[in-house]
Amino acid sequence: MFSLFNQPYPTDDRPTSQVRKAVLIGLFVGLFLLVFQPFGLNLWETPNKIVKILGFGVVSFVVTALYFIIVRRLFPQAFAEERWTVGREILAIMVNILLISIANRLYLNWLLSSGESSGLSWFGMILVTFLVGLFPVVGLVLFSYITQLKRYSQAAAELPVHSPVPTIVPAKSDVISLSDSPTDTNPDTTLTLIADNEKDTLTIKSKDLLFIESSDNYCTVVHLKNGQPVKPLLRSSLSRLEKQILLPSVVRIPFVRCHRSYVVNLDRVERVTGNAQGYKLHLLGGQFQIPVARQYNETLVAELKAL
Repeated sequence: MFSLFNQPYPTDDRPTSQVRKAVLIGLFVGLFLLVFQPFGLNLWETPNKIVKILGFGVVSFVVTALYFIIVRRLFPQAFAEERWTVGREILAIMVNILLISIANRLYLNWLLSSGESSGLSWFGMILVTFLVGLFPVVGLVLFSYITQLKRYSQAAAELPVHSPVPTIVPAKSDVISLSDSPTDTNPDTTLTLIADNEKDTLTIKSKDLLFIESSDNYCTVVHLKNGQPVKPLLRSSLSRLEKQILLPSVVRIPFVRCHRSYVVNLDRVERVTGNAQGYKLHLLGGQFQIPVARQYNETLVAELKAL
């Protein structure tokens, strides 16, 4: 069970998605409290009771929207998808529920300023909201994880790929030549990547480029040299290098943007797998696993089928 909580889980930091999630949570809390009126709410005697109870849903919406939008913007690394798991998703939502509990208790204090009594203590109010959210959250996250895992695992198994290179990389003392890509009709075609300063350059054979990874103001260009992967750095944006390698050429090498941080040579993809976060591209005998962002799924699938 504990291993399940460590499984990768997708994140979606789009503001529209976060607002939609906040609306659903607000509706759930407000309607649940209105319909079932648990923990003494059914005994609460007050004018406009329905409106006041639905107000708890409004408070829940506001807190959730602020939490998921602002906190994720302030701490982007903490919510980065490469380290996001089922357990972290559940924990993040439960922290949000705790904040909702506190905000709803403050809202209740404001309602009771006229001297009314709800019969709910501070601890009772927090417990109500926490219990209302705990079990649905765990159930929904696990259901979403299983659904996404099944979807991407099955789809990945149906994607056509080929293995243009051996799956076992030779030792340094026993270097062998790697076969050319099937679509590479001219193995001597080269790429020259130019850094932002227009002075630093890197010239490599196009078929030897595995992928380019972006990190802050630098890009790691992972390519083969004498049969071994090397990782030189260039100070450049990924978009700039992407434009350079996608220039029209005699050779058709399918370089594809598959993530905001990655451009990959699909002729070097040996296997595609899937987990709840999406597709993973395996290169060089599994030494490198490149994530595919969901917004690039259609482009990736189309390119793989065209190989």
